[in-house]
Amino acid sequence: MFKSFTNKPGTPIPEKLQVLQEKQQQALQGGGRERIEAQHRQGKLTARERIALLADEGSFDEFDMFKLHRCGNFGMEQHQFSGDGVVAGTARIGGRSVCVYAQDFTVHGGSLSKAHAEKICKVMDFAAAAGTPVIGLNDSGGARVQEGIDSLAGYGDIFMRNVQNSGVIPQIAAILGPCAGGAVYSPAIQDFVVMNRSSSCMFVTGPKVVRTVLHETVTAEALGGADVHAAKSGVAHFLSDTEEQAISLIRDLVSYLPSSSREQPPEVPAGDAPDRLCTALAAVVPEAASKAYDIKEVITEIVDHGTFLEVSPRYAPNIVTGFARLDGRTVGVVANQPKVLAGVLDIAASEKAARFVRFCDAFSIGLLTLEDVPGFMPGTTQEHNGIIKNGAKLLYAYAEATVPKVTVILRKAYGGAYIVMNSRHLGADAVFAWPSAEIAVMGSKGAVEVIFRKQADGQQDGDAFLQEQERQYNETFLNPYRAAEMGYIEGVIDPACTRRQVIRIFSHLKDKQVSRPRRKHGNIPL
Repeated sequence: MFKSFTNKPGTPIPEKLQVLQEKQQQALQGGGRERIEAQHRQGKLTARERIALLADEGSFDEFDMFKLHRCGNFGMEQHQFSGDGVVAGTARIGGRSVCVYAQDFTVHGGSLSKAHAEKICKVMDFAAAAGTPVIGLNDSGGARVQEGIDSLAGYGDIFMRNVQNSGVIPQIAAILGPCAGGAVYSPAIQDFVVMNRSSSCMFVTGPKVVRTVLHETVTAEALGGADVHAAKSGVAHFLSDTEEQAISLIRDLVSYLPSSSREQPPEVPAGDAPDRLCTALAAVVPEAASKAYDIKEVITEIVDHGTFLEVSPRYAPNIVTGFARLDGRTVGVVANQPKVLAGVLDIAASEKAARFVRFCDAFSIGLLTLEDVPGFMPGTTQEHNGIIKNGAKLLYAYAEATVPKVTVILRKAYGGAYIVMNSRHLGADAVFAWPSAEIAVMGSKGAVEVIFRKQADGQQDGDAFLQEQERQYNETFLNPYRAAEMGYIEGVIDPACTRRQVIRIFSHLKDKQVSRPRRKHGNIPL
C-alpha cells in the first residue's frame, strides 16, 4: 500500500523515518486487530483488503493516511484513528488510472465525519481534474452522530461533487455493508451500483423507524437488501454473492468504459472476425411473431464472443441493457426481451433503458438497439403511475443522444414503441430490418378490427371476411418492405449478416459529429 524506507543491511534507520514507518503501520491497523478480526468473522473484508483486490498489484497510492477528525464532543478526542475511517487514493485497474475510496468499518463503524468526507471529496476532485473514474467501496454506519450537522455538511459536499462529476467521469459505488439514511443518495446518483448479497443493505429509514412510524415489522434484508434493490427498486445494477465477485465485476465494468467524457471508449483486440456470419440466429428466433425466444442469445451471437456485460439483469427484465464489444470497440446494447412480457415497454423498462442510453451518450459509447416490441403495456396501473411520462423518458433519451445509433428490427415494431426504440425519426443513423420484421401501427388482428368491424357486422359471414382482411393486411403492411420503400429503414438484411453489417456502420460513424442548438440543458420528463 505504501513504499517503505529501505537501506543497506546493518545501517540504522534514521529516527524520523522510523517515526514515519511506525505511523504508517499504525494507520494500516485501522481500528485495531480485534475489530479487524470481528470484520472477518462477519465474512467481510477490510477496506485495505478490498482495495488490494480492486487495484493492480502495487498500484495504490494513498492520500491523507494520517488525517484525524476534529470532534471534541462526547469524549471523541480520546478516540482518534489515523485516516478517520476511510482509505482513499489513486490506483490502476488493467493499467488504467482510477481513484478509489473505501470506508473502514473498523473505525467508528465507518461513520462519516467532516474529516472523513473531506478525504472523499479530495479524491473525487482529483479524479475530476485527472479525468479518471472514481470508485467508492461503501461500508458505513452513516453519519457520525457526535459531530451533528458537520457530518451532514460532509454528505452535502459529497453529493454536490457527485452531481458536478455526472457525465464527466464514470462513478461506481459498491455497497459492501450497511448504507442508510442520507448516505444512500451518493450511490443513487452515481452511474452504477454493485450490491453484495451476503453483507449489504440500503434504506433511507431502517426497520426500527418503520416499525415505530408505520407499525410494520420488516427485516433489514426485506426492506433494503441486495435482492430487493436488484429486482424491485432498480437501485442496484449489479448483484454479487461475495465481495470478491463484486470487486471483479467492477474491474470488468471499468474495462468497457472511457476514463472520462474527454476520451473515446477503449479498444481492445477483438479476437473475433468482424465479418463472421451469425448462422446460429436462424435457429434462435422463431418465424412466428407470437413465439418467445431469449434475446440474450441474439446479442451474444452478434457481439464479440464473451464480451457482453449485462446491466440490471433482474430489474425490468422485459428489456435488456448492457455493454459489449464490436470488433474490439465498446457499444451499449438495448434490446427488447420477447420471453418476458413479450418484450413490451412498461414504466420500469422505459426508465431503465432511458438511463442507460443517457449514460452511453455522456461517454461517447455507440448504441446498438435490437428491436422486437409489440407496444407499450396497457392498463390502469401503468396509466395511473405514469407510463406516458416514463415512456417519454426513453423517447427523449434516444432523441437527445448524439453518439452513433444503429437499430436492427428483428420482428415486431408496432405503434409508438416502434418510434421510441431508436427509430430513424428520432435520429438513428441507420436502421436495418430482418425479413421477419413487422413494422406497422399495430398487429393485423387489431388493425382489421378497427378498419373493418362495422363492414363485417353487415355481412353474413363476417368472420371469414375479417380473416381475409387480416391476410391482406399481413401481405401489405406486416413486412419490412413498406418501410424500406419509404426510406424509413436503410435496408433489409439477412440475419446471418447482422454482425458484419453493424460493425461496418459503426466503423463509418466512428468520428460522427452532431451540432445541436445552444442551450443550458433540456427538460427531460421526470
